[in-house]
Amino acid sequence: MTKPFARLPMLACMAMSGLVLAPAGAFAQSIEQVDAVPEMATPLPVYIGGRVVDAGAHWKRQWPGTYFETAFEGREAYIEIGDGDVMLNVIVDAGQPVRLIKPEAGLYRISGLADGTHSLKVQVISESQAGATAIGSVYTTGSYTPLKTRGPQIEFIGDSHTVGYGNTSTTRDCTQEDVWLTTDTSQGPAGVIAGHYGADYQVNAISGRGIVRNYDGGAGDTLPAAYPFALLNDDTTYEPEGWAPEVVVISLGTNDFSTELKPEEKWATRDALQQDFASTYVAFVEMLHERYPGASFILWATDLADGEIAAMGEAVADEVVAAGDIDITFISIPGLAMSGCHYHPDTADAGRIADQVIAEIDLIFAEAEAE
Repeated sequence: MTKPFARLPMLACMAMSGLVLAPAGAFAQSIEQVDAVPEMATPLPVYIGGRVVDAGAHWKRQWPGTYFETAFEGREAYIEIGDGDVMLNVIVDAGQPVRLIKPEAGLYRISGLADGTHSLKVQVISESQAGATAIGSVYTTGSYTPLKTRGPQIEFIGDSHTVGYGNTSTTRDCTQEDVWLTTDTSQGPAGVIAGHYGADYQVNAISGRGIVRNYDGGAGDTLPAAYPFALLNDDTTYEPEGWAPEVVVISLGTNDFSTELKPEEKWATRDALQQDFASTYVAFVEMLHERYPGASFILWATDLADGEIAAMGEAVADEVVAAGDIDITFISIPGLAMSGCHYHPDTADAGRIADQVIAEIDLIFAEAEAE
């Protein structure tokens, strides 16, 4: 939905501890923390991609890949960043991102722009399982310009592979801080696929979670249990107003099957786990179909766990096809390098995954145009 942000109270100027600015790239952009919005500045309507909660003074968000877009005529804009550790890409006119790493809460001025019309995208690229983060109003001293027509809507559902866990790391050996700093959802499969189509997208994924079992039997909601809510650590139900994706891309199962069962877990045998996984996954897809009746579904999986993950994903797709009229396809993606943190897909792997999913989406769109 397109909606202006509420105005946050003016904040005193603070040092930019933990803030990193990337090279400006294709434009002479600079970002600095300031103490107040100029009197002549006005709030801009902002399009929000992803799940957020209106907290009055700001928007709270926690699922990966959230983005905020607007356009304006003028030479500068201002954005309010709230509490919480977050990594942001600030992108003007589709140029090289300027990265903000754990910026302090406060007001930031984006300046150094040429006279004329500019697009602005503020994109969350980090994972926020520990707690929600916040974005507030966007302002300009110029004037609002309507955004361009948006691309297709695509929803991505998954685990760490979809999040982009540690995907920019140059080593598999990572601390938890390394993982946080090298996770970039925009360079994961979801970001690459969405960018290819200029899509309006959601990334509803959580590292370490599965369909019925989390990694190594860990605690926490499974993905289907967390899916109905706007935040990960809250009970606010997400109401998908204006959200009706043409394609839903799902990759789940890695955490269900990549580790051995423990004696205290509820499944006595691997077969029992597989049966529970299949029935729960089918029910999840059927629920999504009821929610998005016009969507086509793509399931993909790697060949990890001696092929068990891919075999179960294919079995689920076959069962969905046999049970009804849901348009669903399964893609097995073998041979990934897994050079990211803790043997996760790196950015090159993300490109390989994206290529295969894009080929399938192209077929879906071609068939839709032919009808």
